[in-house]
Amino acid sequence: MLSVDPQLNPQLNPQLLPSTEELPCSDDTPVDNEDQNLLPNLLLFALASLWADRQDWYFGVDMAVYHTTGENPRIPVVPDGFLSLNVERKKGGKSRRSYALWEENWMVPTLVLEMVSHKPGGEYGDKMALYGRLGVLYYAIYNPEFWRRDRHRPLEVYKLIQGQYALQGGEPYWMPEVGLGLGRHQQTLWGIDQELLAWFDDQGQPQVLPEVTRQQWLWERQRADTAQGQAQQERQRADTAQSQAQQERQRADRLADYIRSLGLDPNQLP
Repeated sequence: MLSVDPQLNPQLNPQLLPSTEELPCSDDTPVDNEDQNLLPNLLLFALASLWADRQDWYFGVDMAVYHTTGENPRIPVVPDGFLSLNVERKKGGKSRRSYALWEENWMVPTLVLEMVSHKPGGEYGDKMALYGRLGVLYYAIYNPEFWRRDRHRPLEVYKLIQGQYALQGGEPYWMPEVGLGLGRHQQTLWGIDQELLAWFDDQGQPQVLPEVTRQQWLWERQRADTAQGQAQQERQRADTAQSQAQQERQRADRLADYIRSLGLDPNQLP
């Protein structure tokens, strides 16, 4: 059973909230290394093969998730990867630009994945608290390089139980609500033997990744880079509009002050 936004205000009218057409699709923060984009995409490619006949799921990579638990619904959280169930794989037959809960019938992601980079990003603190407030059932943190520094395991999966995240034992970590497990798997990819994240069946066997061509990967990287560029441009346009509005207000204030200096009331002018 999927959890829903625990902070949802019943009085909130989704029609008054911004649409994904006007919201940035991501933030303009570049990933720390290519694995932050590669590994979630490999999970996506694997699901596309495993669940090819299903249309009730969506896996997002480096995509803005908009919610109403914060001070401003225009400020998203951007996981490295997330899985939502009981939603359209293609919303209205089109690709999503971002994931706004009020446009997804308030279906919160069932699983969120964050990867720890050279500079900690609050994966064990602020982000965990936020995902808990959202009601994300499973929260996975992959920390292959800095787990000793952070005094954690390389891969940890937490389950939300009575409003608190509980660290799950054993690996791979079985998620009955998803019907798959999540764990690490050593595999040769494009001639390089490396540790990857993979889905596992209920017997603990890795679901072998489909053959992913270099071209597929480059296309996905290009899509992500384009999305980041669009997000930055949209942010710059918003900043410019805000600056122009502020300048207009300042000009209006100066004009009002000048009129008052003449002994007139600017509100009583014909």
